[in-house]
Amino acid sequence: MTKFSLLRGAVVVAVLLAGSTGLWAQAQVSNIGYIYPAGGRQGDTFEVTVGGQFLKGVSKVYISGKGVDAEVVKYIKPLSKKQLMDLRKKLQMLTKGMKNKKGAGRTRGGKRPFAEIAPKFNAYAKEIGLKDMTLGVYFELMKKFKDPKRQPNAQLAELVILKIKVAQDAAPGPREIRFQTFLGLSNPRLFQIAEFKEYRETEPNNKTADTAITGSLPAIINGQIMPGDVDRFEFTARKGTRLVASTDARELIPYLADAVPGWFQAVLSLYNEKGQRVAYADDYRFHPDPVLRYLVPETGKYVLEIKDSIYRGREDFVYRITLGATPFVDSVFPLGGKVGSKAIVQFQGWNLPAQRVRISNKDEEPGVTSIAVGKGRRASNRVPFALDTLPESRDAEPNNTASAAQKIKLPVIINGRIHKPGDWDVFSFTGSKGDEVVAHVQARSLGSPMDSMLKITDSAGKTLAINDDHEDKGAGLITHHADSMINFKLPADGTYLIHLGDTQNNGGLDCGYRLRIGPSQPDFALRVTPSGISARAGATIPITVYALRKDGFTDSINLKLAGAPAGFSLSGARIPAGKDKLTLTMTMPYTPSREPVMLNMVGTSVINRRSVSRRAVPAEDMMQAFLYRHLVTAENWMVVASKRGQWSPPWKLDKPGLLTLTPGKTAIVRLTGNRAFGASQLQLELKTPPSGVSIGKITHGARGAFSFELKIDPAKARPGDTGNLMISAFIMRANKGKDGKKRPPRRQSMGFLPAVPFKIQQQ
Repeated sequence: MTKFSLLRGAVVVAVLLAGSTGLWAQAQVSNIGYIYPAGGRQGDTFEVTVGGQFLKGVSKVYISGKGVDAEVVKYIKPLSKKQLMDLRKKLQMLTKGMKNKKGAGRTRGGKRPFAEIAPKFNAYAKEIGLKDMTLGVYFELMKKFKDPKRQPNAQLAELVILKIKVAQDAAPGPREIRFQTFLGLSNPRLFQIAEFKEYRETEPNNKTADTAITGSLPAIINGQIMPGDVDRFEFTARKGTRLVASTDARELIPYLADAVPGWFQAVLSLYNEKGQRVAYADDYRFHPDPVLRYLVPETGKYVLEIKDSIYRGREDFVYRITLGATPFVDSVFPLGGKVGSKAIVQFQGWNLPAQRVRISNKDEEPGVTSIAVGKGRRASNRVPFALDTLPESRDAEPNNTASAAQKIKLPVIINGRIHKPGDWDVFSFTGSKGDEVVAHVQARSLGSPMDSMLKITDSAGKTLAINDDHEDKGAGLITHHADSMINFKLPADGTYLIHLGDTQNNGGLDCGYRLRIGPSQPDFALRVTPSGISARAGATIPITVYALRKDGFTDSINLKLAGAPAGFSLSGARIPAGKDKLTLTMTMPYTPSREPVMLNMVGTSVINRRSVSRRAVPAEDMMQAFLYRHLVTAENWMVVASKRGQWSPPWKLDKPGLLTLTPGKTAIVRLTGNRAFGASQLQLELKTPPSGVSIGKITHGARGAFSFELKIDPAKARPGDTGNLMISAFIMRANKGKDGKKRPPRRQSMGFLPAVPFKIQQQ
């Protein structure tokens, strides 16, 4: 398992930003932990609960796509110990002498039932500032607090109730929900729109009671797993039904920072009327979310059960199960095609409306898209499909030995299968000394269960290069990077063999692959974090861009904002050659924005004498299981410039170009701009400074201008170091306690200066 991979999602920052490496001071940010239920049906209006932290003051709800609207019904803040104690005392006073603690009718002696005391309890709750507290809500809270297995989590404690309205013509599929709060934009969470009737679990629904699915299938089942919880759903199925129960759990919340494993590991079981378990699924191939399939032998009642594999649980263990004779694709072949052409794709799976479909790639771009079979209610799940511009070919059996090797001409992409356990596909080509050849397998990253092994031999059988797993930083939800890649320079003229097999000796019609063989194709992709930014108008904030370099590409990449409204600007917007990551700064417009602005960043470089531009995809840095980190891509890069403060007008560098630093000498950086405070009080701090570089004397000028020295220690500085200097500004404020006594001075942040590009040269 790698410590960095790339995916889907987002993070937000306030004025002080938590950078993706965790090295920047972090302000409070609004965080959505979960949404329950995590989806709804076309044409329905319903309420959902959103749990998280720092959610007070939700003023707007943003949902990606069209046809889904939301309004805030209420905000529920977690109770303090004092509030709980006050409510408990009030309830004890109101129920003094009562014997019927459940309030079902009158008690002996004419004592008041709970139904009569509820108004007084609710009125008292409002008196102490709990306007949304009712007696029923109080009992629900007490039920949770009394659960000995419950693990309180401040990140999930605050609740926002939303009313969601889904238009009848809203497109099915995933959406992103974000909040606008007092603290700015929240992170997004997935919310799914579906076409089938929706059900929610009703507690208790364990082995002594089940939630009934009363209507016909297909249906969507929604639930939450609490500690030790087991949810069960009873339904009727007819003989001959090819039943599919497809789970979305990790799909909804990809990673949990404080759980092992770092996601809700759902497992499904199916029971017949006799209570016998007839089917079980604990995952789907290498995907944690299980898919259960069962050919129903007799018409009757069945029970579907879901739980966590090790009986963990809490509010964010949310799931959605699609249950019924729905189409489900297991695999396709080929796994991709050529841009601008048509391809006949073979589908394998359950309940498919067709097995062979003509796919047109006419208007597509190179990369990975997704395809499905069927339309509307008969549409299947979507699966990855790769597109490229190189010539395409198929593997031709038998080609499992060196003597039967399939001859190929480079460059080429071969679409093939490992047909049976132990099978190897062997390909031969001729090349010249010094030729650089790349052999790259796409299988696991395209949904194939294949765990590839790749090796290159000469014509005599001598192994020259071998690779099992190659980390693909663009393959998001995959934590085992099982695809292989070799970048090899031919040692002599002659014939060479490429051998491709499965390391686990698996094989079958679903073990497909795409093998690219040919000269290197240098390229890059970009990710920018965070995907949601909230900062005061005029502020300068840090952002981080990751360069995903491919096929030996090492050159520098110039970054810019494409089509951004006036006032946005970048500093230090150049990823140096060979660097995989760069933190730079973005300055917000001086005028606040009422609505989020959708920004786009583009990176440009020259590859083989041709200018190449790539969009920086917004992403969130997520932690998995206390240790591993993943960049989760988001749909939009959303930015809000809130009201102005001490950060406006922004500082500007007198000379924004590259600053050359010489060991043993002092460099001067000059800035103009901010007059919103006593400039003489300003102090500076280098964040993650390069070795040997420190800040020296600060000199203040007129009208907010100032300069500062950079000292370069020749004993510690590393010639060749390059990147951006990230500098935070602050002042020290006098600090008095409530008793009027002086306290140690309080540090007040003034934000960041524009990033200063630098390079350390030889003495």
